[in-house]
Amino acid sequence: MCVGQADGGRAEALPKPSLGAWPSSVVPARSSVTLRCGAPARDVSFTLRKGGRVWEMVQSPNSTEGRAEFHLPDVTSSHAGEYSCEYRGTGDPRVSSRPSEALLLLVAGYLPKPSLQAHRRGAVLEGQEVALQCQRPAADRGTVLLALLKAGSAAPVQVRAPAGRETDFSLRSVSASASGNYSCVCYQARAPFRVSEASPRLEVWVAGIKLRPPALGGHNLSHWTTREVPPRECL
Repeated sequence: MCVGQADGGRAEALPKPSLGAWPSSVVPARSSVTLRCGAPARDVSFTLRKGGRVWEMVQSPNSTEGRAEFHLPDVTSSHAGEYSCEYRGTGDPRVSSRPSEALLLLVAGYLPKPSLQAHRRGAVLEGQEVALQCQRPAADRGTVLLALLKAGSAAPVQVRAPAGRETDFSLRSVSASASGNYSCVCYQARAPFRVSEASPRLEVWVAGIKLRPPALGGHNLSHWTTREVPPRECL
């Protein structure tokens, strides 16, 4: 048996690559998104597929790890859908990788926007649970999934099937890293993958421990003390 081939002379599939979206897999209409495909090999060519059909093919730049970026400018609802990528070596084009895990790209702005609110108001302390509720518009009857988004995150924080018009998202044992601006969207899980506008953002601020320098005049200016960040209204 030849190296790199399975029994029967059939070439073995290469390890599957990874596929991610930047800045996020949920983006507003008319914005730009970049899909990044990475492989544990160099000098390879990449193929991006949408719904199983070839979307674009590129050659990886010369680097220690193969990678490719696919730029989608000015996206519309026609760009929404499931993408995957694969790669093959230039030495033997018959040997290709398994496809990456599917990435669902959602383009927001084609359904009425939901609303997002917290179950309680006030400061949130580390270790506590935060419950956020996404409410679908009364006119929305075709949505099948809801996603909780956090500004700066490349993928939804959570995805839930709707429970009536109101659906709860729970952030358990939160830490300071959970602080940020959250919103939610409603979307169809099947083509044409229409997505609502994002709800107005809701700020979650988690109180924690913060370092500060001692007062001037101290004998050891390299020493830092800790204090608890004072709570403030945030939800």
